[in-house]
Amino acid sequence: MWIIFAAAVVPGLLLLYYVYSKDFNPEPKRLIWKGFLYGAISVFVSTLISGPLLNMGLYVNEPKTLLEAVKVSFFGAAIPEESAKLFMLWLLLRNCREFDERYDGIVYAAAVGLGFACVENLMYVVSSGAAWFYVSATRALFAVPGHFAFAIAMGYYYSKNHFEWHRTSGLDRLKVWLVPVLLHGIYDTLAFSSELDVAWSGLITIALIYFCYRLFKSTRARILNEAERNKHESLNNLEEQ
Repeated sequence: MWIIFAAAVVPGLLLLYYVYSKDFNPEPKRLIWKGFLYGAISVFVSTLISGPLLNMGLYVNEPKTLLEAVKVSFFGAAIPEESAKLFMLWLLLRNCREFDERYDGIVYAAAVGLGFACVENLMYVVSSGAAWFYVSATRALFAVPGHFAFAIAMGYYYSKNHFEWHRTSGLDRLKVWLVPVLLHGIYDTLAFSSELDVAWSGLITIALIYFCYRLFKSTRARILNEAERNKHESLNNLEEQ
C-alpha cells in the first residue's frame, strides 16, 4: 500500500521541490504545506462546480463524440478545477505578508496545483487495482506535470496582477483564470479524443505528446526566467540598503 501511495504522491512532491529550490528567498515551509493542503481540499471544492454543470447537461462523463470530449474537458474538468484552485490560492495569499516577490506567486500556485494533483492522482491509482503501476507511470509523465504547468501559468499571472495592477488591463487580469483553463481544456480534449476513434488515436496521441512537450518546455523557461529575475531584484535591493 505504501508503494502505491508513494507512486501517486512522489512525482508531485518532486516537482514542488523543483520550483521551491529555484526561489532565491525561500518561502516559509509551513505556508508551502498550507498551500499544498489547500490544493488537496480544492479537489472536493471543484465538485461543487462540476456537479451542477453535469446536472445542467453541459457535459457527460463518458464522451462519444469530439464535441462531447470538448464539453467534458472544459465543463467537467478545466473550468471547475482551475476555478477551485484559483479560489484556494486567493484564500492562501489574500492576507499573506510573505507574498512580497513575483516568484512567490509561482511557488504558492505550484503548491496548490500539486496538492490537487497528488490527491487526484492517489484517487486514480488506488481505484485502478492491479493496473496501478501503469496508471501511476502514465499519470506521472502527463497528468501531474500537466497540473504543474497549469499552476505555473496561474501563479505567473497572479503575481503579475498583484504587483503590476495599475499597469494591467482587464484581459491581463482575466488571464490568471483563462490561461490555465485553456491549457487544461486543450490537454484534456486531446486526451479524451485519442480514445474516441482508433483510426485517429495515433495522430491525436502524437499531438498530445507534442502539446505536452511544448507546454512543459515553456513552463520550465518561465520558472527559470522568473527565478532569475527575482534573484537580480533581490540582489539589487540588498545593494541599495
